[in-house]
Amino acid sequence: MLALAADEELSIGELAELLDESQPNVSRHVAALRQAGLLLDRREGTRTLVHVPRQAARDPVVADGLGSGRLLCEREGRLARVADVIRARDAAAREFFARTSRMKVGTSDGTSAERGVVKPGGAVPAEIGAYLAALALLVPQRALAVDAGTGEGRLLDMLAPVYERVVAIDRSAAQLARARERITARGYTNVTLVQAELDSDELRKVAGAKADAVFAVRLLHHAPQPAKYVAQLASLCGPGGALVVVDYAHHEDESMREQADAWLGFEPSALRRFARAAGLEDLRVARIPAALCGDGPDKHLPWQVMVGKKIQGKRK
Repeated sequence: MLALAADEELSIGELAELLDESQPNVSRHVAALRQAGLLLDRREGTRTLVHVPRQAARDPVVADGLGSGRLLCEREGRLARVADVIRARDAAAREFFARTSRMKVGTSDGTSAERGVVKPGGAVPAEIGAYLAALALLVPQRALAVDAGTGEGRLLDMLAPVYERVVAIDRSAAQLARARERITARGYTNVTLVQAELDSDELRKVAGAKADAVFAVRLLHHAPQPAKYVAQLASLCGPGGALVVVDYAHHEDESMREQADAWLGFEPSALRRFARAAGLEDLRVARIPAALCGDGPDKHLPWQVMVGKKIQGKRK
């Protein structure tokens, strides 16, 4: 159990699956190890996630036990199954965004629009592009922006008028079809759509590691491994490039699981930790006023934005 929890932060249910044990039995063992200071737990809605704290892992006796446990897990194939458990976190999100059913979604003007139907001028003021084109002159680095998880492409209405080139990526063909309708209706000629994963060679060929800005809007809470996802996003930034993450602050609304949310938001400290580990600096995290969060099914949640910049060189 310790070896598995040292490899990845796991829920009680995930540990039970990996150990082929019942959840109550795993919970009893977790309680004992927590009391001994060998495990830390974290509540995430109705789930409890556990991991081995760094200070415990540094103890020579604990480190020896972790090494033995890891060998046992490798021999029994349990460690290899961790990747399957992580992928299972992602399965709900993949299925949710692959649906082709037409769903009602909120728009920024307080009305509702049918998902899959692009109505130019409906979701944003028709002249917003002109205003953004004017503001673009104030942005010093605007050669390339990456819209990660573009979905139906709503953020493209903000990015296409500002950046010379925009690469919009999504792994769902259904979502990209809607985005294609949008850019055709709007007449954007500077947007490239890519169906791929963030770590794909195809994306690297199109965008490289030279983006002036990478945007991930309401995406991180779907990621099975948020820290790894932030690192992948940051790797697309060029020197001095910015990563912009818009996501939920921590909340307790379990109903959002039905929207394929893997995580119930994030504490600002967690976002900063992810960003620092990804090599970002000049970090800023701010709450977004509720009045600006549209009229969608997540309008009641606390929104926040984190901005960090890619380190350009080693500090002296």
